[in-house]
Amino acid sequence: MRNIKLTIQYDGTGYAGWQFQKNGRSIQETIQNAVRNITGEKVNLIGSGRTDAGVHAEAQVANFRTRSKIPLENLQMALNSALADDIVISKIEQAGSRFNAQHDAKSKLYRYTIVNNDFVDPFIKRYAAKCFYKIDIGLMKKAAKVLAGKHDFTSFQTADGEEKNAVRTIEYIKFEKSEDIVYIYMKADGFLYNMARTIVGTLIEAGRGKFTVDYVKKILKKKDRRCAGPTMPAKGLSLVRVGY
Repeated sequence: MRNIKLTIQYDGTGYAGWQFQKNGRSIQETIQNAVRNITGEKVNLIGSGRTDAGVHAEAQVANFRTRSKIPLENLQMALNSALADDIVISKIEQAGSRFNAQHDAKSKLYRYTIVNNDFVDPFIKRYAAKCFYKIDIGLMKKAAKVLAGKHDFTSFQTADGEEKNAVRTIEYIKFEKSEDIVYIYMKADGFLYNMARTIVGTLIEAGRGKFTVDYVKKILKKKDRRCAGPTMPAKGLSLVRVGY
């Protein structure tokens, strides 16, 4: 029995997220079906974590077990031939027998892309959210420093989130700017449901002068989702890397 590790890139626009859904097409189900058609086996594809509907990935990690003896290079080629153009298996390798893409993940790096303009370049509009307000990156950086470190992020979790323990450690939140495009990188040991998108919404409120640094501190203490900023659109979020 081989334990196969996949690194996957996908455009999440047309999917109901990573995890299997009864009412929509998921990345997980799509790849599982492709593996079954190639190997003849029904496998359980374990992802590092779920991404929501519309969220993208540059390097999602997943694993599955198989009795198939198809060489890895041939299996990768077969999968990429079977999958639609919006999903690519960028790397395939044989992992140790105990490797589990979800439980062994130590960190995740996400990037959120904001276009701070009234008009969005058509070449990136599927991967960026528009922000109409003029935002001050300096103010956003000050608010981000409050969120860095180990905190209870209950205020940043959507109400229907499944996690009971909301304590997470954010290693850093960094900003890059190129003309009217702002990139926000967030690295943490894990993220709650919609946490990354709510952090961005809160930072935008700080950047437009609506939330002060002291208020962002209160958001953490209140543990109340109603206190934080809006949940930004899924299309601006990409999973960049999973650390093991």
